[in-house]
Amino acid sequence: MNVIISGGGTGGHIYPAIAIANELKRLDPTTNILFVGAEGKMEMEKVPRAGYTIEGLPVVGIQRSLTLANLAFPFKLARSLRRAQQIVRDFKPDVAVGVGGYASGPTLLAATRQNVPVLIQEQNSYAGLTNKVLARWAKRICVAYPGMDAFFPADKIRLTGNPVRSDIQLADQQVEAGRVQFGLANRDAGPVPTLLVIGGSQGARTLNESIEAGLPQLMAAGVQVVWQTGTGFIGRANEAVAKAGATNVHPYEFIYEMDRAYAVADVVVSRAGALSVSELCLVGRPAILVPFPDATDDHQTKNAMALVERDAALLVRDQDARQNLVTEALNLLTDSAKKENLSKQIKLLAFPNAASDIAQEVLKLTSRNKLV
Repeated sequence: MNVIISGGGTGGHIYPAIAIANELKRLDPTTNILFVGAEGKMEMEKVPRAGYTIEGLPVVGIQRSLTLANLAFPFKLARSLRRAQQIVRDFKPDVAVGVGGYASGPTLLAATRQNVPVLIQEQNSYAGLTNKVLARWAKRICVAYPGMDAFFPADKIRLTGNPVRSDIQLADQQVEAGRVQFGLANRDAGPVPTLLVIGGSQGARTLNESIEAGLPQLMAAGVQVVWQTGTGFIGRANEAVAKAGATNVHPYEFIYEMDRAYAVADVVVSRAGALSVSELCLVGRPAILVPFPDATDDHQTKNAMALVERDAALLVRDQDARQNLVTEALNLLTDSAKKENLSKQIKLLAFPNAASDIAQEVLKLTSRNKLV
């Protein structure tokens, strides 16, 4: 079986795509998988690292502000469509999967023109523009939230959740390994309360500046912090920690072993990207979500509210974070009853079999569905 998987641009698109690919290979190791991404985007590095081949398209997005860069959009789109048609013609896929992002549009359009069945995976609670456009041609649409018939035909929808890396599901087995890796301390009475701060694969300036401003509070409270800053802030974070003498705060440019990071966390502060929310549901950690306000269609706020309305997470607005975030985090760290309830409620929203369920839907669209 030949499968094309297209999309990317962010870790929230790429890692679910890789999880789907891994599950398809687990079901049938002879499956041939080709990724199609956007040139210059992070999928061009992350996908080969995961062991898969990827082709790049010159496609770009339209900037919301008036800019000369938008003049190139139609030309790059036309080139991308031609390139995608050639890729589909050469690879001869049995099915094409789109996970959102610039590249999935031309690729899935090329697939439908060549009568290849298409499956869309929508990670967010508010559908992205590319997936909304492609829905008319898709045979199946896998979603992570209920109520998505507001965007897609109800008869095409399957509620599967978002696939995440398999090691995330085993996070609770990594507590001791995580404590060693992140250099965390114990008191006589047991582990020191630990706050995990993650801002997505690129880091989040608001979260970073909030932790920086709150270093005196964190030191006074005696809690530990595992702080993923992203590339652009790591130098400033290290300098701030050293200046404050905050030996209890551990900045990291990027954390690859997220299973260990979740394992040691008593409370997690995070943006509300689809992948982060899905991981938090699986690991069941009490969470404070700070949605990125400039995300397309404000989808991160919608993702966060899907949890907040079920008493499964707390929300701090981006504009309030620098003043309130550390205080809210410290309050939650000391409120055992609140932590227990948040953990209980967020676990109810997890989809531990998401990758398998999506892979089964992929197989159903092919003539080779004997594994279903």
